[in-house]
Amino acid sequence: MSTALEHPSSTSNVHGAFVRDRLGTILALAPLGVWVVNHLWNNLAAFQGEVQWQRAVTEHAHPISELITFTLVLVPLFIHLIWGLRRLRHMKPNNASYGYFGNLKFLLQRLSALGVLAFLGAHLWLAFISPRFFKHQPERFGDIASEMAHNPPTLVVYLLGTLGVAYHLANGVSSSAMALGLAISPRSHKRFDNLAAVLLVVFLTMAWGAIYALYRAGAAMPVH
Repeated sequence: MSTALEHPSSTSNVHGAFVRDRLGTILALAPLGVWVVNHLWNNLAAFQGEVQWQRAVTEHAHPISELITFTLVLVPLFIHLIWGLRRLRHMKPNNASYGYFGNLKFLLQRLSALGVLAFLGAHLWLAFISPRFFKHQPERFGDIASEMAHNPPTLVVYLLGTLGVAYHLANGVSSSAMALGLAISPRSHKRFDNLAAVLLVVFLTMAWGAIYALYRAGAAMPVH
């Protein structure tokens, strides 16, 4: 009798975990993944100078559109964060016993998530919370460019942080394809692994390109 009573609960738990995993996977791809790529692209406007960067990165057509944008980003980010922390809590790496490439990717994905979490905290503070809530203005091109060129810890944090973001997002595309049933056979796994490698190079090129443009602009500015 106890088995019969426990079965519905067990089924419900499995179904709930399935829904959470699919929701976490989908939110990681859109809108979060799409927004990250768009944000990297907008930051490349640093090559065109201060005016173009401010227009691309910090300006919004209307306060309502700004609110909608941050809601569409921060709410899924929070949901993905909670989902990811639950998965990290139950993570049991077995790389020492099974040195498979898939196991290594699994471990790196989880470790990169912790790095991305720390980086996002620093980035949100420097680029959003501090300028808007304490200086009552959007982030200034001159401020972030100067930080990149004249504050080595900030530069290192952004280089390593964007590396973690690029890897986490690129590998997330591959692992999401498997979770969603788009990659089932070993051949399809290989194709998505190759796609992840290409995306990693593309994302990292965009991120480090934007950092270089900001660094170059900051280096031309006088040190305060």
